[in-house]
Amino acid sequence: MTLHVLEKLAATNPDCEIWWDSSPLVYQDWAQATLASAPAEKRDVWAEQLQRLLDPETIAQDGTMGFRGVTTNPPLSLQALQNDPQYWRAEIQRIAKDYPRGDVQGVYWATYLQVVRKSAEMVLPVFRKSGAKYGYVSGQVDPRYVRDGERMLREGLQIAAQGENVMVKIPGSKEGYEVIEELTARGIATNNTTSFTVSQYQRCMDAVSKGLARARASGVSLDRWRSVVTHMSSRLGTIGDLEAEAAMRDLAFTPAEIQQGEMAVLKRAYEFGRTNNYPSKMLQCSMRVHEDPETGKASSWHIQKIAGGDFVYTCPPTYIAKLMEVEDRLDDFDANAIDEQPPAELIERLRRLPYFRKAYDFDAMEPEEFVEFGAFAATATEFAKATRKTVDFVTAAMEH
Repeated sequence: MTLHVLEKLAATNPDCEIWWDSSPLVYQDWAQATLASAPAEKRDVWAEQLQRLLDPETIAQDGTMGFRGVTTNPPLSLQALQNDPQYWRAEIQRIAKDYPRGDVQGVYWATYLQVVRKSAEMVLPVFRKSGAKYGYVSGQVDPRYVRDGERMLREGLQIAAQGENVMVKIPGSKEGYEVIEELTARGIATNNTTSFTVSQYQRCMDAVSKGLARARASGVSLDRWRSVVTHMSSRLGTIGDLEAEAAMRDLAFTPAEIQQGEMAVLKRAYEFGRTNNYPSKMLQCSMRVHEDPETGKASSWHIQKIAGGDFVYTCPPTYIAKLMEVEDRLDDFDANAIDEQPPAELIERLRRLPYFRKAYDFDAMEPEEFVEFGAFAATATEFAKATRKTVDFVTAAMEH
């Protein structure tokens, strides 16, 4: 058996988890398209690998899959709608009958909840067989309302009600962490998203700890509870203010150095959580592959530099396909990479940037400032725009 790149990564730590970052409803079509473009000499091997990662028949019969969980959000769920437009147009029209004429938002949200529910049902056997350890599906509150705590709590409860294996994604805003505490107090699994900084991770772990204390004091069952804290790696270094601030100070950082800075933030949060015995697990997302045109080598430091750690890695289809494309040019994983620290000189240079200090230093921001952090603001805007596209799909289906 030839291991997939991600299976090799998982082998560096028995507690490491690889998750699918899209609706599982689109996996089969994506896998078929990936195999159609595979090199002839690898097609059979890739077919076996992709089947091990997620096969609906194996899930239904044995309650197992290579992926340990699934993350979705409204933009990603648009892929599921577009993957089977005829079915979903009919579903949207059926759903619309239960709503007042013109209530596009209501129909959109009900449609999104159905995508979450169908996704959760698909991998529910994994959840049950693992004793609620694996097989979670994340559903995200509407990313257009990151400061509306009351709305996020209401939507979070609706998402959680879609299945026993549903985990609720909540943004890393001040109000979001208040909602995470409340959901935790009710025994509901959470995924902290749009998070980039050590200050956010500190606040999340504090919210989770307070929520757990409340749950235990009230006798709330925690049988279905888990907490993951997302680090959106490449977004931290590329869509925020790092490059602009560096240019203003006549500082230059290579892509490799920026990636090292992103990993330094993640490692600091990871060690903070382990040292303080926090029950939340760090989740790595927004990874990239780099190809060196001079040497022909390929790398993905977002996973290579933290190999051996106890992480969740949630991987979108495009990233998985790229890893497979360059697998022969990647170095082997080093199970001790998690213990390596970035060069002190690099951290010193990066800390000349206010943006990096806010990301890297402990207690560098007050919760009210989280939504103003460059990577958060840019990501929230992007997600809101993508969500509107999903609403547009629903609107068009209602008018069809």
